[in-house]
Amino acid sequence: MFPIHDDTERMHGRPYLNYTLIAINVAVFVWEAVATGFFTDERAVAELFFTYGTVPEALFANWPASGFNIVTSMFMHAGIAHIIGNMVFLWVFGDNIEDKFGRVKYILIYLGWGAAAALAHSFYAMSTGDSAVPAVGASGAISGILGAYLVMFPRAKVFTIIAAFFIYTVRIPVIAYIPFWFILQLVFALIGQSGGVAYMAHIGGFVAGAATGLVARTFMMPALAKLAGTGKKYTPPARRVRPKIEDVVSEAPPEVIEGPGYYEIIAEVRGVRDASEISAEYDPATNSVRIEARGSRRYEMSATLPQGAVSPRVEYIQYLNGIARIRLSKETGQV
Repeated sequence: MFPIHDDTERMHGRPYLNYTLIAINVAVFVWEAVATGFFTDERAVAELFFTYGTVPEALFANWPASGFNIVTSMFMHAGIAHIIGNMVFLWVFGDNIEDKFGRVKYILIYLGWGAAAALAHSFYAMSTGDSAVPAVGASGAISGILGAYLVMFPRAKVFTIIAAFFIYTVRIPVIAYIPFWFILQLVFALIGQSGGVAYMAHIGGFVAGAATGLVARTFMMPALAKLAGTGKKYTPPARRVRPKIEDVVSEAPPEVIEGPGYYEIIAEVRGVRDASEISAEYDPATNSVRIEARGSRRYEMSATLPQGAVSPRVEYIQYLNGIARIRLSKETGQV
């Protein structure tokens, strides 16, 4: 299951810090690829990962100086699939966490979640004998984002690509999507299924993120809400307001064509999807047809019929490429 986007709207503009994190990860990956011949030079790859990755035994032996490697390892990846997967999750879920916490808090907790993930993995690796293997990747910090997202946006839904016999998209509730992902991490960690993936880092980051989200939701948000009623300076976030339908009066008057047994009105109408959003009604008092179109814009216009028209009846309305064609019969009847 590959997420495409979620349905949670941001309230504070574009997530520039999240964009920056993605850009840094991509830039570092390009540097890695150049330095290692796109990961074909095994010696260069090993030197790079041991120098900048998180090596559990070195982390504890050289602490706190080795803490620098926790940060550098968060921005390194071991292959194209590794970085694409991580950046997609960061793109889909990270923007709302930045929007909720603000840029300063977001970068601090992002690094904190990455550190929690690295420590969880390192403790686990020390107990399993894999303490000499370097770990790299942003997935620990991104797992923290998933944990916080689940707590803070439990009603959200994620548009997801599922590839089975066919490729199709479905909308899955976050309350099902993220717990399912977390259960998979637990299962793979418990059965010792590694495959080069640090599942314990995912678990550690997720738990740290969920705890952060729970604290924020329990204490920070109610405190801000209470502050809003004390008279102190507090501005609640402005919600995004969807634009209203724009009322437009067409400047180009409709054209009326008279034929044997019919009238045809041709009018320029923009912003509608099809003829179902257009209506026409004959007004005998003014001997004209009032045309209304409701779509992303609303049009109201009238077309005056030739003298002698007697209650013409609308036969059909056609619409194509911004032009409405309305056919009226000359038979007596109700429009």
